Amino acid sequence: MQYLKGKTAVVSGGGSGIGFAIVEKLIAAQVKTAIADLHLPENLPSNTHPFICDVAAAPAVDVLFNKVYEVIGAPNILICSAGQGIHEKLTEGDPEKWQQVINTNLMGTLRMIRAFVPGMLEKGRGDVVIISSVAAGQSFEYGGVYAATKSALNVIADTLRKEVLPKVRVTVVAPGVTDTAFFENTVSGFHTIEDIGYGAISAEAVADAVMYALDRPHEISVNQITMRPTGQPF
Repeated sequence: MQYLKGKTAVVSGGGSGIGFAIVEKLIAAQVKTAIADLHLPENLPSNTHPFICDVAAAPAVDVLFNKVYEVIGAPNILICSAGQGIHEKLTEGDPEKWQQVINTNLMGTLRMIRAFVPGMLEKGRGDVVIISSVAAGQSFEYGGVYAATKSALNVIADTLRKEVLPKVRVTVVAPGVTDTAFFENTVSGFHTIEDIGYGAISAEAVADAVMYALDRPHEISVNQITMRPTGQPF
């Protein structure tokens, strides 16, 4: 991790799952790290800076911005990992729940970009990592709203890449089925890793992919990483 020591980062969704795994690896690489999440576990590394924040709410992101700048300054790294799943049929589901997922997955990421990327541009260097999904670009029954948010994130990421190059690098990491509490915390619908039946990759494996992208020389951008259990067909 020769290019990361001494940098600063903010991680949305850093209190659990993939986000938490990323936080642990950033701390191990001596990156001063702020965490934004709705819920924070008791076992956070002692040298992190945790903040309760709903990234879907503009006032909450404004407060987070001010607190992050107070404790670590303008971050070098922004990790957008906050997200929710939903499993509903388009002709039967609840549009209010769809809006909740859109606000978190899409608008939450956009709010974090709008808040923290200008500071990176002022510094002249930075990294943005967006956790997407292999569901992006896919249509499947009951998965339309979730897949739509992830598809939109991919477009947002590539648009951002073009707007901020060469100062800021943008990476999308798109995992398949991952062994976290994601399926237990979907807004509606319920799946388990077992009933999906493809196996699962670990949150740590996804975090390793993020760290690989971050720890390249600045003149090298890793813009897209897709990873899935070998048995997963899509």
